Amino acid sequence: MSAGPISIRRRVRLDRRSRLESGDGPGIAIRWGLEAGRQVNMATILDIVRSRRSIRRFLPREVGRHELRLCLEAARLAPSADNAQPWRFVVVDDPELKSRVCAAAFSGIYGLSRFAAQAPVVVIVLARLDFLANRLGRRIQGTQFYLLDIGIAVEHFILQAEELGLGTCWVGWFNSRALRRLLRVPRKFRLVALLPVGYPASRPPQETKRKPLDDIAWFNAVGPGAGETDPGEGSGGS
Repeated sequence: MSAGPISIRRRVRLDRRSRLESGDGPGIAIRWGLEAGRQVNMATILDIVRSRRSIRRFLPREVGRHELRLCLEAARLAPSADNAQPWRFVVVDDPELKSRVCAAAFSGIYGLSRFAAQAPVVVIVLARLDFLANRLGRRIQGTQFYLLDIGIAVEHFILQAEELGLGTCWVGWFNSRALRRLLRVPRKFRLVALLPVGYPASRPPQETKRKPLDDIAWFNAVGPGAGETDPGEGSGGS
């Protein structure tokens, strides 16, 4: 491994530690240890998952391409059906182009997602559709495998962003037709989601209520009450 990526991770970790100690960080409990004479971030995956929030307010602070590349690398390593790797990412960090992208994407009835325009970076998530695994999954099983694959890759991106102290929010409500025209996206790609990326100006202080583990997972049989309607469903995302 070259010295470049190591120095990037070390710098990010030290910056994250200083923000945590100053109260400016994302608020997860980080354990620090020593490995080969250097500090190592010992946050577990579960720590990062619990800390993650959907961020809708961002600071006017530039996000470096080193950090963005780390997030993209995490997404690149995601598994996919038949290793099709259908994901493609367009990273928009040019302010003028981002303004045009957001004006197109959040026009009219899509204005509810306009908060994403505050972020200094917007990542456009595309799915390539002309893979055999996609066609077979749709025709034989009725499953859009590419959407499962995209979901995994984007969550990898989001969790890596969280580890770096960056905020994100999965945005699915946007004007895909206007955005396709603006960026001249070929028809072989579907526009799936937008990801605003930036340093959070504020974070929801508590986790959104989730169902108890025993309500969603069972060993060796479908659990009791599995067919009942839960009145708490659909209470909004975070």
